[in-house]
Parts: sequence; structure tokens; C-alpha cells
Amino acid sequence: MYINIRWMRNWIINLKSCVNKLKVFRTIALGLLVLLMEGSFLLGQAKRDPRMVALSGAYTTLADGIYAVGVNPANLAFQHDKPFMWQLSTINLGIVNNYFSLENWAGLSGADLERNNQEKKKEIFNEIGDALRLTVDTHMSLPALNFASGNMAFTSDLIIVGDIGIPKDLFHFILEGNDPIGKEFDLTLKYELLGLAEYGFSFAIPYEKFALGITFKYLQGLFYLGIDPDSSFSFITTDTTVFYGNGRYFIRQGIGGSGFGMDLGFSTKEFNGWKVGFSLINALGKIRWNRPSFIKDLLGVDQENGLFSWGGEEVTEGSAMVYEFTIDSLNYMDMIDREVSSIISSSKKVVRDTTASGEPRQFVIRYPALFRIGVSKQVDPDFLVISDLVAGFQDRLFVQKRWKWSIGIKFTRFPGLPLRIGYSWGGRFLKELGLGFGIHKGPIMFDFALQFRNGIWFHSMKGISLSTGLSITSFKSRKE
Repeated sequence: MYINIRWMRNWIINLKSCVNKLKVFRTIALGLLVLLMEGSFLLGQAKRDPRMVALSGAYTTLADGIYAVGVNPANLAFQHDKPFMWQLSTINLGIVNNYFSLENWAGLSGADLERNNQEKKKEIFNEIGDALRLTVDTHMSLPALNFASGNMAFTSDLIIVGDIGIPKDLFHFILEGNDPIGKEFDLTLKYELLGLAEYGFSFAIPYEKFALGITFKYLQGLFYLGIDPDSSFSFITTDTTVFYGNGRYFIRQGIGGSGFGMDLGFSTKEFNGWKVGFSLINALGKIRWNRPSFIKDLLGVDQENGLFSWGGEEVTEGSAMVYEFTIDSLNYMDMIDREVSSIISSSKKVVRDTTASGEPRQFVIRYPALFRIGVSKQVDPDFLVISDLVAGFQDRLFVQKRWKWSIGIKFTRFPGLPLRIGYSWGGRFLKELGLGFGIHKGPIMFDFALQFRNGIWFHSMKGISLSTGLSITSFKSRKE
């Protein structure tokens, strides 16, 4: 089997010209993806900053001032002899997946997928794993509303987190056809999109040899859109003459949720250049939707008015969206002689998601938690080595139930121009390489970072992140 990049591009541009046996399946799969992403392709991860990005996450013992919040609030205990930090802006942008890179894309053009006992196919399946995962990162601090002084800090951030998973069976069907006969191909997509404003008050308590820190968070939910896995399914099955299948996606939505969360941290004082810390981020974090909210009042959303439509109907408060399709006894001749729209029966509709009394049904989205543990060693006054282990408690949004190890190095030979480099391995996207620098002159602190994601070279990376941050302090500056 050969794949030509130009042919694939033309096929995507004009699906109707494709009349081979994969035509309908591909149309359904791509149609589902487009419908679910319609009008909303801003996804993201939890809050980050350029110092963390440059060090590839090796940050638990190093995070300083404003940047300690969301990483390890206990580090605020060691700021009492440093001037304040006022953050003017932080912007993080990025994109990543778990298969497509320049190297893999070039390798598909003209490739014989059957060669060497289907070696190329096995590589594709191994990299994709259970699903092709797509993530786009967006995090911004609200301008001039992040401040740290002494052992306390107040922070405010705009965060968008999301997750799309395209099932492995789609690629199995494309590469293997309907082999084996009778196999049920699971088309069920994973999709979640969550936007919120996070407000936090943090403080730390110093002890003789260590410090404890805590952050109390108010989570102002802005919007939520996600497929309910308990009420959704999708499959296609083939036999020797026909194939058939059906699917139903139940998509919940919410505007103006609210909830609370908490971060807990521990950090030791430096001893012979060594420092150890750990933290639990987003402990007990939950956001409740379909309750009274000033966001809904501000936007005019109620049980009669919504912000967008689905299938020609307005999606109001207490409503959910449903997409359904059915294929019944479709054979090869049908695909040649008939239009796809006449072969597949599909519908989009809005349904009421209310209680018996007619009130909007409340639902809760858990804000994913992270556990961090880190250690650092000041090798000499100009050379610091940091290492972290990070893991989540569930496999959704920006976390996964896998350990991620990272190591970073910070050079401060020139105090006004700190240099950072980091490498990480594990988690969902395996390996990442971060590079960054800072320009710290007097009260101005500017930091920049670039990260190659899921690959450490330009041709092999499957994503990239850019991060910038600008803060000010007193004219005394902040000493390392």
C-alpha cells in the first residue's frame, strides 16, 4: 500500500471524488470531527510560565514569587528578604499531537506500508496508541492583577484546557480496510473544552528547616463543552457484502459555572546546595454548571436565549446537543451510484437536559489534579540543576495517569541574562526539549522560552510552545 501526499491533499479538498470502499467511513469520521470542533478549536493546558517551559517542567523547587503559585506555594516562604513582584503579562501558546511531524509526514509519501512485514503500519499504530490526541495550549495572566510580596501572593489567570482523541480504529480501517471481516470499528471520539478564570490567594508559613504553603482558588467557569462518555457511542461493522453501523453523541454544554480549588505545597530550605519540595495542585477542585451566575446574566443566557445554535436550533440554558448517524446494509455499488448524503442518515438536534421540575440539570466537572515532587542542587554560584517527577490522577484534559520526569539546568554567570535549558520524558507526549532566557535589568524582568514538544529536533517534533512573561519589581531587583 502506497500513500502519496498530493493525493491525500486532493482527497481532503474534494471528498466527493473519492469512490473507493473507504469513502463513506472517512466522510463520517471527518464529519464527526468537524461537527464537534465547529466554532471552538482553542484548547489548552494548565497555567505555565516561560521559566517552566524553558526547563521542561523541572520547576517545583525553583518557582519564585508570582511563579510559585500553581507550582509550589511553599516557595513563597523564602521571599521575605526579596522585594515585591508585579506581573504585567504572561502569554503561553502552543500546539502538539502524538503522531504528525515533518519526519513522519515525509515518510508517508510513497511509502510501501506492506514492506518488511508491515513495519511502517506498526510504527504508525505504536505512535498513535489508543487514539490520536490533539492539544492546543492557551494561558494568559490577566494584566496587572498578579502580585507577590513577602510570603503572600494574589493571582488571576485566564485558562483554556481541552482534549480531543480520534480513535485508533479509524486508522486501522484506513490502513487495513475491513480486515478482519466482522470486526466492530469503534468511532467514539473524546472531546472536552473548558474555559475558566482562576483567582488565587496564596501564602506560606516558614519553619526552621522547611516551609508549608497553600493557595485558595475561586474558579469562575466561563464555558464547557464535552462529549458525555456514558451516553455516547459510535461504531461500524462489516461483513462479506455490506457494512452497517450507527452512532450517537450526547454533548453537554454550560455557560457561567463556579467552584473552588486548593494547592498544597512543601519545600525545604537549602542545605549544602540541596533543596527538596513537593506539591498537590488543584486538590478538591470542582466547577458546577447550570446554576445562577453573573456570567450568564452578563451574556443574556437563560432557558429561552443562548449564544449559539446547533442543527438550526438555539442552544439555551439547560440544553444539550445530540448528533446521530445510521448506516444500514451499505454495499460497494451504493458508494459508486449514490451520493454520500443519500446513503448516511444523520441528524443534529437540541434536547432539554432538565430535572423533573423543569430546572436545568446541574453537573460537575472536576478540575484535574497534579502531584509534583522535585529536587535541586546548586552546583556552584552560577550553575543550578533541577529535576522533577509529575503525575496526574486521571487521563483527561491536561493530565494523564503517567509519570513524567524532567531535568533542567539554569546558568547565571551573567545575572542580568539567565539561561535555561530542560528535557523531559514520559507522560502523554513522551519527550520535550525547552530553551529559554531572561533579561533582568533593574526593576524589569522579561523571560522568553521555546519548547519542542514530543520530539527534540525541528524535523521530529510534533508540536511547539512559545511563552513570554513580563514582570517588574523594585529598583533593588530580586537576587538569586
